[in-house]
This record gives sequence, C-alpha cells and structure tokens, in this order.
Amino acid sequence: MVDTRIVDFVAGAREARGLVVVIDDFRAFSLAAHAMARGAAAIWPVAEIETALELKRRHPDAILLGERFAKPLPGFDGGNSPTDLERIDVQGRTIIHTTHAGTQGLTNAVRAEAVITGALVNAAAIVDYIREQAPREVTLVRMGQHAIERCAEDDACADLIAARLRGEERDVAQIRARLRAAPSAAKFFDPVCDWAPERDFELCTQFDRFDFVLRLDRTRTPATLLKIPVAASTH
Repeated sequence: MVDTRIVDFVAGAREARGLVVVIDDFRAFSLAAHAMARGAAAIWPVAEIETALELKRRHPDAILLGERFAKPLPGFDGGNSPTDLERIDVQGRTIIHTTHAGTQGLTNAVRAEAVITGALVNAAAIVDYIREQAPREVTLVRMGQHAIERCAEDDACADLIAARLRGEERDVAQIRARLRAAPSAAKFFDPVCDWAPERDFELCTQFDRFDFVLRLDRTRTPATLLKIPVAASTH
C-alpha cells in the first residue's frame, strides 16, 4: 500500500514529498481540467499577479485567467470560472493562471518528486496514475478556502483519492449532495455572486469525467501543466 499523507495549505505544499497532489476543486483545478479537455495546449500556473501580467505582455496570444478571494482580477481575460471558460476558444492556446489557493500550492511544492493537480473531475485518473507510477510516498495537499481554511470539497477530494488507493470506495452521489450544502458552495447559488455561476458547481462536481491528469513540468520556463492520459483500471 502506498504511504499517503494529507496536509494543508501553502505550508503543507512546501513540506510535501514524493508524488504530490495539490487539490483545489472549487475551482482552480476543475477549471484547468475542463480547459485541457477542450483543447488548451498548456497552462502556466503562477503565484503572483504581477508575474501573470508580465507573461501576458510577453505572450499576448495566451489567455490570462485569475482571481483573488474568488473574484476575477481586473485586466484579465477571465476569472476562475469554468462556466465562463466555455465562452473562450482555448483550442491550441496556452492559459496563464493565478489563483488564491491552487496555483500557490503548485508553485510551493518545491520538495516534491512530481506534482499533479487534484480535483473531483479526474479523481479516478489520479488514482490510476498514482498506481501506475508506484511512488514510495504520496502527499495530498488540501489548499482549502483561500489557502487558509479547510473546505468540504478539498477534504472530500483528498478522502476519495486516499480511500480508493486503499481499495475502498465512496458514494459520490452522497458526496455531491453534501457539497451542495457546504458553505463554500453557497456562492454558486447566490445571484449576487455573478462571478461564480451555478453551473460552476455542476462542472466542479462531475466526478471522474476526465481520463487524464495534469502534471507540472518544472523543467520548462515557466513551469507548465501538461495533460497526461491515463489508462483506466478497476477501483
């Protein structure tokens, strides 16, 4: 059985070792998976807003997406909404992405042997990839709400991955029902929060939809998320 640890926030990412799964389900890494499924060439995850803007200046054809405290950043092509991304032609294009939690975890996982993103939409593929790689150690990093507070969706994603690695299963319908009632999901059902449409909840809770992982290639400059297809197995 794989030695699996679960840690939290940026501090956890900095200490994470082995094959590291950085989890941000609402919404960074759900968005990233949907973007790659729709044909995006690559994603550049960056921590700082200034870095993202500079990359956009140097690569004007790239799509600039970002948020702080879940709200879109001024001057960006879009925020962190997978629903909004459906209106953007991502085919063959690179996405520059900076978020309050998820991309902070990726850029701070400096001790990891390998880094992939974590989300419910490709949880099964993540488990298959881990089994395929057979690492000695796996660290699941729950980035949480704004990278400072635990949240139901990242807890559920980490629990689902860890359970499946142990050969156990979870009732995804029950998980989805719990998440719909979670405080972190309230924004999706609040008309005032037009930057977090209700469809975002649907797109972030499509369990096991995608058969690939997003792996961070740190040999590239900037570090780049790439789509890695994974052969399915029985859980």
